[in-house]
Amino acid sequence: MFNRSKTWAVVLLAATFGAGIAAGWAMQAWADDRGGSRGRRGPDAMVAYLAGELDLTPGQRDSVRAVFARHRPAMQALWESVHPRMDSVRRAMRDEVAAQLTPEQQARYRELVAGWEQRHRPDSSTEKPGDAK
Repeated sequence: MFNRSKTWAVVLLAATFGAGIAAGWAMQAWADDRGGSRGRRGPDAMVAYLAGELDLTPGQRDSVRAVFARHRPAMQALWESVHPRMDSVRRAMRDEVAAQLTPEQQARYRELVAGWEQRHRPDSSTEKPGDAK
């Protein structure tokens, strides 16, 4: 049976996971709105996906797109409040993982992390969340 600290750890892990999903979705929507080059993503991609899966009418597509637009400020505010904490937890996790590895594995792990960060880093030449458009 779980003791209290294990239960809290599981709850914290689940909450972090959920916040990560929401933040990732919001960040991807933001990246797509600034003209991301990785293909079609974000609200328009979600509307297109739902339109294909649910056979949405043009009016329904417009309504669903409006729902995403209406909630975007809240999602962006959530991301801005969660992002620094997510980065802190991510750094701690990476440090703890690295501590379990051999020096050779640590070097490869740093390369993997750097590659992931490069693929997911916002382009510094474009605007950031909260910048005026």
